[in-house]
Amino acid sequence: MRPSGRKFDELRPISIETGVSKHAEGSCFICFGDTQVLCTASVDEKVPGWMRNSGKGWVTAEYGMLPRATGDRMAREAARGKQSGRTQEIQRLIGRSLRAVVDLEGLGEVQIKVDCDVIQADGGTRTASITGGFVALYAALQHMQSLGSLTTMPIETPVAAISCGIFRGEPVLDLDYLEDSTAMADANFVLSGDGGIVEIQATAEEEPFGDEAFTELMRLARKGIAELVEHQAKALGIDDGEPVDEEEAPSETADEKTETAPEDQPKA
Repeated sequence: MRPSGRKFDELRPISIETGVSKHAEGSCFICFGDTQVLCTASVDEKVPGWMRNSGKGWVTAEYGMLPRATGDRMAREAARGKQSGRTQEIQRLIGRSLRAVVDLEGLGEVQIKVDCDVIQADGGTRTASITGGFVALYAALQHMQSLGSLTTMPIETPVAAISCGIFRGEPVLDLDYLEDSTAMADANFVLSGDGGIVEIQATAEEEPFGDEAFTELMRLARKGIAELVEHQAKALGIDDGEPVDEEEAPSETADEKTETAPEDQPKA
């Protein structure tokens, strides 16, 4: 039995609220249970110097945690004068994951910076950041389309991420902090909406695990990602989890519109 009472293949309650930032071109507040992350996407007309005149755009990410996102207060990295290795690793992972599903030529010479700020941490902050970061990025691209600065959506499939692990000898989906801190093995899976593998990070904590266990973790991850893609689609108002151009999207009547907020809400 999992401490939370969840089934072995059950996600924590997921919620994604878009349009939470007044100033950012794209934004969302995403919750994986008690893990809460604010994701914003900002459009910068200047690409990095090494990409000038390349005809391509760029997507990058930054990641951070509020001092009291955890049980004990953490010192701000700005106060320490440098980012930790963990922070650098996670923000590079987020950036790689988002770029994997973006047509950089289709984006044009524009840079989009995605900021993921952890408000509260209870395991899975990097997976929540990738999943929410995609929503913020896509919303920013929708904003560019509405302004006419982007004619075609440069994304054909979404990307999302989820953790899996071996807890008390059983493969489980979407570890919270208690499970993650005592798991025999844990892994982070970043997958595209069409089933492609973007990145997998897997680590044995006590002893090596075999192919059979890894295959089961992969199966759980695919199930979880499919559910997350549905949440992304509902939050963004796109069709069946598959991003579509605004100009191609069918119009909705008032009776056809559905509520975008998931029924499940995170615990207080």
